[in-house]
Amino acid sequence: MKRPTLEAVAARAGVSRATVSRVVNGQTTVTPQIRDAVLRAVDELGYVPNSAARSLVTQRTDSIALVVSEPPTRVFSEDPMFSTVIRSAGVELEAADKQVVLMLAGSAQSHARIERYIAGGHVDGVMLISMHGADPLPAAIARMGVPTVSYGRPAVPVPLPYVDNDNVGGAKKAVRHLLDSGRRRIATIAGPQDMVGGQDRLTGYREALRESDRRSIVAVGDFTRESGAVAMRHLLQDDPDLDAVFAANDLMAIGALQTLRQAGRRVPDDVAIVGFDDIEAARYTEPPLTTIRQPVAEQAGAMVRLLLGLFRGGPADPVILPTELVVRESA
Repeated sequence: MKRPTLEAVAARAGVSRATVSRVVNGQTTVTPQIRDAVLRAVDELGYVPNSAARSLVTQRTDSIALVVSEPPTRVFSEDPMFSTVIRSAGVELEAADKQVVLMLAGSAQSHARIERYIAGGHVDGVMLISMHGADPLPAAIARMGVPTVSYGRPAVPVPLPYVDNDNVGGAKKAVRHLLDSGRRRIATIAGPQDMVGGQDRLTGYREALRESDRRSIVAVGDFTRESGAVAMRHLLQDDPDLDAVFAANDLMAIGALQTLRQAGRRVPDDVAIVGFDDIEAARYTEPPLTTIRQPVAEQAGAMVRLLLGLFRGGPADPVILPTELVVRESA
């Protein structure tokens, strides 16, 4: 069966081919009566616009690049945050009739390929996730003038709109909870310091301790479970009398729980622990993990809405969402 053409729709509606094209491409220079006639003809014939031809007219691709600056193993198997962001952003974009192009920027070669793809006009906008301080992509895309939004405040000084959660405030909530429960030697397993999330959560930890005249005890991980286990071993060696730990994400907290169990330390009797994120696994650790919930799905949705707003000339103001303390049995 032949695919209905623009000419067939025009003949059915009794209008010109150019008028059908204007209606199909969303232009408003057509009277409501003619627009209704064209849309009835489109529906009756089952006409589907040719996306390639339409993009020549509208200068739009209806595609959005979701760029994740992490290797595939991290995105698809290690950190559940990425699947939540990708799924939530995809749902929002599908509702707006946009296509998601997932691009992984885990190497120098992939960076160059992504830059060429975006510069080639294949997408209308870009969403950046998990940017690191030395990452050249944000600045390169900003120079292209393609509408772009960052998931998290950019670590480099580029003028990109962004959506983030209150990382500093969330970390302070975690430490204050530990202080209020009587803990006095509170360490942290900080996240990578080339990422704003890692920097801000360490800042919140330090600010809360300064307010109570307590000293900082810091080890640094990379947001993976393995790094949390290693950092916890170092903390126990450096300060055997510590009685609490704030880990800058749940995966590192889960690694720390494993090390504490191997060292014969009871949680929370000997050492209390608080994480950050509230991933699903936090409910099923032994004991269940007290953590700071960040609204990952809501952030992803807000990122999409911010980007779509930029297409319409909307504001580029940052969006900061609140966090929440979730108390379970580990602290």
